[in-house]
Amino acid sequence: MSQTSEIIGYVAIIIIGLILAQHLDVVISGSMEPVFYRGDVVAIEKANFLGLQEFNTSNVNVGDIVIYNANWTPQPEQVIHRIIFKGTSPDGQLYYVTKGDNNPVPDPVVVYPSQIDAKVISLGSTAGKNLIVIPKIGYISLWIKGL
Repeated sequence: MSQTSEIIGYVAIIIIGLILAQHLDVVISGSMEPVFYRGDVVAIEKANFLGLQEFNTSNVNVGDIVIYNANWTPQPEQVIHRIIFKGTSPDGQLYYVTKGDNNPVPDPVVVYPSQIDAKVISLGSTAGKNLIVIPKIGYISLWIKGL
C-alpha cells in the first residue's frame, strides 16, 4: 500500500466518523423512559445537514420522536420528545403537540415545523418504534459537559 492511498484511507475514515457523529445525539434526561434513558445515544436524521434536507419537518407523524428547539424552557434548549398530536391552527399553520413518554402532561407550548432540527431514526414503517439506541455510552459526553 502506498503512502498516498494510506493517507486517503485515513481521511476517508475521519470524514465518515465526522458524518456519523453528526447523526448521533445524547439523551440528557429521563423524560423518554423507558424508550431510552439518560446517557443513551440515539441515531438521528437531520432536517438540514450541510444544506441537505434528510426529512421534511412538515411530514413528521404522531409517534415520531423529534428533537426541537424549545421556547418554553428558562434558557433555549433542544428537547427530544414524541409527537402526540398533529394539527392545524385556525390561520392554517401546521403544529405539533409533543410529550416525553415519562412525563405526566404534554409540553406546555406547541411545536412548529421550523423548530424541529432532527428526528430519531425509526426502522420499519411504525413511527417511533424500532429505534437505533446505543445504551449508556453518552454518559462520557454528559460528564465532560457537566450535565
